[in-house]
Amino acid sequence: MYEQKTKETDASVIEFIENVESPKKREDAYRLLELFKEATGYEAKMWGPSIIGFGSYHYVYKTGHEGDAPLVGFSPRKAKISLYFAPGETERESLLARFGKHTTGKACVYINKLDDIDTDVLKELITASVEFLRKQYPEQP
Repeated sequence: MYEQKTKETDASVIEFIENVESPKKREDAYRLLELFKEATGYEAKMWGPSIIGFGSYHYVYKTGHEGDAPLVGFSPRKAKISLYFAPGETERESLLARFGKHTTGKACVYINKLDDIDTDVLKELITASVEFLRKQYPEQP
């Protein structure tokens, strides 16, 4: 049976951020912490060893694979800061056109530093992702 690798943990978000090597990335991580918290209304939780997530949802794929994931999140990685949004969210491309300097992956958007992006657009991306996932995966009673 499949064992989900990235799970919510009890690790300290602040302790994780304090261990980020780059002072600039550490500063950006604290700013992101506030931006994500403000946009979602959720407290930050560690997911696995390096993802700071906000809220959560339970997914079930057609294959039967299921698990839990954060609604949105970020990780101040060595090379770039990874921002995690919902794949398939329809507003994402138009928002990213106004976002600023970034690259993308399937579910991730990568930035070098917060100064490269429009934080108001970041809040819109966060909100759109949360709304999309809440519709895709309504909370179970």
